Amino acid sequence: MESFFERVTPFWPAGRRDLHWHLLPSAAEAAALAAPYGDRLAAPGLSRVPVRWMHCTLLHAIGLGRAGIDIEELLHDVRSAVQTVDPFALTFDRPAVGAVGVEVSGWPGSPFTELVDIVTAATTRAGATFKPGPSRYPHISLGYTADGADTLNPVTLKTALATIDQPVSAGLFADRIHLVEQRHDGRHIMWDPIAEIPLGAQA
Repeated sequence: MESFFERVTPFWPAGRRDLHWHLLPSAAEAAALAAPYGDRLAAPGLSRVPVRWMHCTLLHAIGLGRAGIDIEELLHDVRSAVQTVDPFALTFDRPAVGAVGVEVSGWPGSPFTELVDIVTAATTRAGATFKPGPSRYPHISLGYTADGADTLNPVTLKTALATIDQPVSAGLFADRIHLVEQRHDGRHIMWDPIAEIPLGAQA
């Protein structure tokens, strides 16, 4: 396997704060998402995502920090646009081991993609310079590969995950979206919150 953080560093260096739009699980939802895995993801080269930093990304505005955009204008635009998107429930199921981490995918995809399109268009309309990194499907990472990733054996990880003999489905009720300024340190992803915007008529 290869390091997620080495892969992203050329366009998102450690410590740089980029704007991200997310769906964020509540504390209870994040705990439920993490609960089935125990120590099965404890392996050199794999950095487990702490429960408090679990996230479902809509858009990474690559190269754009809060100082590079009129935040109030952006929030006003998005707040207006998401009034047409009703809150919805995402369900996340069995984990997948990829080249740069372990993630759970979610469904339904349609309302998620609608939100991705809304925040991407609004951030673009604000006139800031950035490279859009939209999410193609709903997913939450359980662990990212880091230093030592070349020693990880994906089959070993898959074998450990296959020993889970209970349902692993867990949900995220999407009733708001979050704008954050996000960074990484080569092992973990963290952020500072900027705003949250309710979906639907409550917006």
